[in-house]
Amino acid sequence: MSPGEEEPMRRGEDQPMTPGVPEPMTPGEEPKLVPVDSAAEQPAPTPLPSSEPASLAATRAEIQDLDADEPQVGILMGSKSDLPAMEKAETELTERGISSETRVMSAHREPDVVAEYAKNAKLRGIRVIIAGAGLSAALPGVVAAHTELPVIGVPLTSRTSVAGGLDALLSIAQMPPGVPVACVGVDNARNAAVLAARILAA
Repeated sequence: MSPGEEEPMRRGEDQPMTPGVPEPMTPGEEPKLVPVDSAAEQPAPTPLPSSEPASLAATRAEIQDLDADEPQVGILMGSKSDLPAMEKAETELTERGISSETRVMSAHREPDVVAEYAKNAKLRGIRVIIAGAGLSAALPGVVAAHTELPVIGVPLTSRTSVAGGLDALLSIAQMPPGVPVACVGVDNARNAAVLAARILAA
């Protein structure tokens, strides 16, 4: 090396390295494998937004897990004296292989009980509600006001009925907009069961 000429820097001495550029290899040197952290390079997957609220999804899951023997139709009446007329609905449903349950509850004397039943019916697996009532016949309408399930009203006659049950029929049929109640003939609980069966089969 001639005087004044600087000695070239050798590998391993204080030679600055450019970030991201691999260090030069000497002859005969094997390449070094640098482990790659795959988790650091790949971003975490973004969860897809749910198409429905968590509460609704949970409700659907509970409905699907219900036992097959759970009642599909709820049969309601305002008084035990209505049972002879309303039991025809249960008989028709049983003959068709459709499970049902029968409850007695008054829209006037037990409004909270009626509202609670209507609100929880869908969660319990009920798909159609048949409600029989006479005179002012408020039961079907009150049930319809607290559930999105289809409600079928059965106008019933009694010794104090007006025009052979016309009072009950008009009370059930003349519901306000947005609160529909299907109405069958007077004392015709069997037709209510047939209609319920067709709704279930639709």
